[in-house]
Amino acid sequence: MSSFSEKVKVEGTVQPQPESSSESATPGTKRGLKPRHSQLIALGGTIGTAVFVGSGSTLAKGGPGFTLIAYVVMSIFVFFIVGAIIMTASYLPVKGATPAYFSRRYVSPSLGWAMGWYYWYSFGILVPYEVTAATLIIDFWNPPVNPAVWITIMIVIIVALNLLPVSVYGETEFYFASLKIVTIIGLLILSFILFWWGGPRDPHLLAFTYWNKPGAFNAYILEGTRGYVVSFFSTLISALLPFSFAPEMLVFCSGEMKSPRRNLPRAARSFMLRIIIFYIGSILAIGIICPSDEPDLTSGQAGASSSPFVLGIRKAGIRGLDSVINAAILTSALSAGNAFIFQSSRGLYSMALNGDAPAIFARCDRRGVPYVAVVATSLFSLLAYMNVNTEASTVFNWLVNLVNTAAFISWVSCAVTALRFQDALDSQGVDRAQLPFTSRFQPWSSYFCIVVFTLLCLINGFTVFLPGSWSTSSFFSSYVGIPIFFILYFGHRFTAGRNDPWAIPPTKVDLHTGLDELKADEDMSPPSPSLWSRIRSSSVARE
Repeated sequence: MSSFSEKVKVEGTVQPQPESSSESATPGTKRGLKPRHSQLIALGGTIGTAVFVGSGSTLAKGGPGFTLIAYVVMSIFVFFIVGAIIMTASYLPVKGATPAYFSRRYVSPSLGWAMGWYYWYSFGILVPYEVTAATLIIDFWNPPVNPAVWITIMIVIIVALNLLPVSVYGETEFYFASLKIVTIIGLLILSFILFWWGGPRDPHLLAFTYWNKPGAFNAYILEGTRGYVVSFFSTLISALLPFSFAPEMLVFCSGEMKSPRRNLPRAARSFMLRIIIFYIGSILAIGIICPSDEPDLTSGQAGASSSPFVLGIRKAGIRGLDSVINAAILTSALSAGNAFIFQSSRGLYSMALNGDAPAIFARCDRRGVPYVAVVATSLFSLLAYMNVNTEASTVFNWLVNLVNTAAFISWVSCAVTALRFQDALDSQGVDRAQLPFTSRFQPWSSYFCIVVFTLLCLINGFTVFLPGSWSTSSFFSSYVGIPIFFILYFGHRFTAGRNDPWAIPPTKVDLHTGLDELKADEDMSPPSPSLWSRIRSSSVARE
């Protein structure tokens, strides 16, 4: 197994030792994710309950105008952070690569340690959250079955999938994502028809009727202009949820991706294109077919009952699609739980390789599955049973609230890592033409991301400070993640990392270990021809 981060002290700087080539001596993870897997995994992970259901509360809060603007603005922010993350990760997507690994390699061991454990907990605690969500979605059909039974079934399914070879995980997520994409496309087509037709209940040109009545923009909490300002920023923060951890998901997959220096940039480009089509398209669609003052948007009912798509379709007089959409929402929750176990376990595996976690978590079976890390991470899923009991569910919600700011902290860390990586390239004279992926907006977009996501993190729970809105639990859930991160960072910095530099000097950053092996892999794996190339070759052959 490659031990790509055993650390030795050189002139006061932490440097990784070269990789060992003895892969056969101790099995490690295997590159079993195909290009089609990687291109849909990140997208499938982002098309979830937040799009089908969560967008409804955002619509009710801000109206169709603010909601659309918020998603467009957040898409731009995500575009910038994807450029920073993929530029950094695609250069050295070694086995065990995670965003925390690159923070350790390019910035400092303390940042890598803090982010590694932060990712592990954040993704791990979201597993029982998604299992619980799936159980609530099933309640839409009112089955006479105890929720604990459904929780058990969900846990068994997602744990079993993660104990199978990574190629099985890739296939599973590919079909999950495909199903969600087909559902979204179908809903977009239906919304387009309703735009011109209005539905069987009242056939007419619907167009932007609901943008006029009840209106395109809603005030929130306060009245007048101040209410619109509060509404905009609150909607912008809510729009973050569907995008959370999507760019990082690609990096977590890169260590087991075939030809990652070629396929990771390709997956990132297709991801951004589809984000624009499906996310912006979906938000525009629900603003057209569903009024923002629809009471059921904020009813908190199970599954599809509070989906703006379902409510809009019902309002048009179309029946029978509720169960279809609810099934898609259930698939989304199951897919998310599956992905979170994968990411959390790979994060733990990576830390074990680096020496930031016990070495036992680096053990893999002959199929390349880090089974010890998977089993350890799967223990998080048992917390879902806490939701069967009302009092215990309150404790569970507090555990989930610890990660409310995780996406902001992750993206700031990724932007800092991207800047340090670029400093190292310049200091060591590495030609950027050698990079598999570059962004014309770097490095300024990384500075922009640091400022914007820091500000959004700080105003994440700003509504609790408004007159008559104070809530201790809301304040805690909005901000507790920030001190936890700093406790992790400084806890390592002043103990195990007390002799390390605050930041590795750019000239000492290791930009070479593992690079030759990755380039050799690319040379042995020529790119697959595009569909157009295959059609053209077939035509020439017939002639």
